[in-house]
Amino acid sequence: MIPLDTRPLFRRERQALLVLLRSLDPADWAKPTVCPGWSVADVTAHILNDYLRRISGSRDGHGGAVFANDETLPDYLARVNGEFVGAMRQCSPRVLLDLLDHLGPELDRVWAATVDLAGPARLDVSWAGPGTSPAWLDIAREYTEFWVHQQQIRDAVSRRGADDVALTRPVLVTFLHAVPWALRDRVRPGGTAVRFEIIGPAGGCWSVVSDGTSWDLTAAQAEEPAAVVRMDQDAVWRLATRGITVEEARQRSTLRGDPELTESATTLLAVVA
Repeated sequence: MIPLDTRPLFRRERQALLVLLRSLDPADWAKPTVCPGWSVADVTAHILNDYLRRISGSRDGHGGAVFANDETLPDYLARVNGEFVGAMRQCSPRVLLDLLDHLGPELDRVWAATVDLAGPARLDVSWAGPGTSPAWLDIAREYTEFWVHQQQIRDAVSRRGADDVALTRPVLVTFLHAVPWALRDRVRPGGTAVRFEIIGPAGGCWSVVSDGTSWDLTAAQAEEPAAVVRMDQDAVWRLATRGITVEEARQRSTLRGDPELTESATTLLAVVA
């Protein structure tokens, strides 16, 4: 794994979001987003839900909503997120902005209180594999959540921004932690590497290396990778969040080497689905 400390980025990402939201006119708030059935206002309410959920859980130890009988995690998330967004439709855009502005600094304090980033996460990151996740990955996962939802709002209202290198590269690196899990069924000799080349200002090269039984992400460059995936940075984050399909991502990529490895690597998924 490649440890990241994304805590300093939350404030900057939120400032960009608030500037964007304050510039919208009433028609913009009603525009549809890539999230099925959700408008710009709905996605904003969902971001607020994430703020409240993490403050309540991490700061106050609150357990939150409970699972219904035989409810899977994707079903649970779809239900509770939908319930919150539906209830928040009674609130005006100004109220949503006031709440984000008020709760954001409190959320920053929650992240700052996480002293041991290598310690166990409060919420494991299931798309990175089974077992206990490190705290830094849990926090980085939350950062990607906010950044992606901001991009979805920007797409809906045709506004670019919040995509500079400092804000974007941590998103890409965090999402690459899903590649080892995507390769889990491809058993290869120790030292076998898949190189991921991300094209764009926030891009770079990373390797996912086998130890003979599992795979791990590293910043080291494999001299003779068994497979290479070359993809632009926009395609990477959209693929990871299923803003585009796997096939669309492959069409936007250059794939070389072991076809089984490139096939699996390009199924990376960094959301619960």
